Amino acid sequence: MSVCTLQINERDVAVPSGTTLLEAARQASIPIPTLCFLEGLSAVAACRLCLVEVSGADGHAEPRLLAACVTTATEGMRVQTHTPRLQEIRLTVVELLFTEGNHVCAICVANGHCELQNMAVEVGMDHSRLPYRFPERHVDLSHPQYGLDHNRCILCTRCVRVCDEVEGAHVWDVGWRGEHCQIISGLGEPWGAVEACTHCGKCVDVCPTGALFHKADTSEEKHSHPERLQALVHARTHQEWSP
Repeated sequence: MSVCTLQINERDVAVPSGTTLLEAARQASIPIPTLCFLEGLSAVAACRLCLVEVSGADGHAEPRLLAACVTTATEGMRVQTHTPRLQEIRLTVVELLFTEGNHVCAICVANGHCELQNMAVEVGMDHSRLPYRFPERHVDLSHPQYGLDHNRCILCTRCVRVCDEVEGAHVWDVGWRGEHCQIISGLGEPWGAVEACTHCGKCVDVCPTGALFHKADTSEEKHSHPERLQALVHARTHQEWSP
């Protein structure tokens, strides 16, 4: 197995060829914030919180902004993970996520158990410098066990990927474009009408906010089963499971 050496925050790091910058940083105990990334699922770089500054690769002397979750480490790369520029970008991204939706934490099932809420604390967001848009979005309660609140969806697509890549049911997708973009079930049908749904709840478990939830949950009652998902992801990663 070939190995490449790079620098992350002025530290020399050696990783196997094909390792992403996010994996390399985590192996070196260097934290990089993420929301859309989930180990065992394909990386899509949707949230852009894992942007890092990269120089010294492919002849580029000036730092470039690259998503760490989908960028492969190469020999001689120089990576910075927490510059003032990156901290400002991450703060702005989190502000945009809060202001483009309707995240009223006090009445959300994920209050206190929300990755977006935790990320706001991590990047230092205590208020928004941007105006709130307050879009009109609906809640789908057609499923007998679960609900979908589009007001809290941040389009991380974890639900799409876990349903596709782990459960193999292909219930979820992304529909429309721009400000009208949203997660859709089936071909835009109510969730409860999609016959392909196996009622497994994996999409609910991986949701980082309160967008997908158990109907029995009320404020601050988001329940997940990380141990079950970890086992499924481990099996898939080691090719012990197939849909």
